[in-house]
Amino acid sequence: MPPRFVADSMLGRLAKWLRAFGFDVFYDPFLSDHEVIARARERGAIALTRDTRFPDPADVRVLVIGSNHVSEQLAQVAREAPVDLDAARPLTRCTVCNETLAPATRDEVWDRVPPFVYLTNEAYARCPRCERVYWEGTHGPRIRKQLARVASSSGTEESKE
Repeated sequence: MPPRFVADSMLGRLAKWLRAFGFDVFYDPFLSDHEVIARARERGAIALTRDTRFPDPADVRVLVIGSNHVSEQLAQVAREAPVDLDAARPLTRCTVCNETLAPATRDEVWDRVPPFVYLTNEAYARCPRCERVYWEGTHGPRIRKQLARVASSSGTEESKE
């Protein structure tokens, strides 16, 4: 089973990218350090932080992220969590609320997408919690390209193929 994460307030962009790759990341920018730890404990998750003074409880794994650059942050998580990037399922989670996306038909989303998108796309997904609608668009290839770059820079098995 892929690792789960809880990201602290300093790592909103990282949380969004990990979600775009399909990983389960709880993120609430208003949680204190102790609340992040409690949430990680409840979820059996790894706590992610940039705070070098973040508490280090014995029963929760804490990964201190060293870089300000999201691509380097992603590579560090892939190396140190470790994350099996071959098991990544891009575009399967809501990047806003972390729910697993559900397939949706064109007829179900016609009034929620721009007309050009409706005319040029057949496949859609919808978040069951926040009701956001997703489609492949230009961000799909960009996310997959970033995933390949992360695999390459992290030294994971995917990059050795």
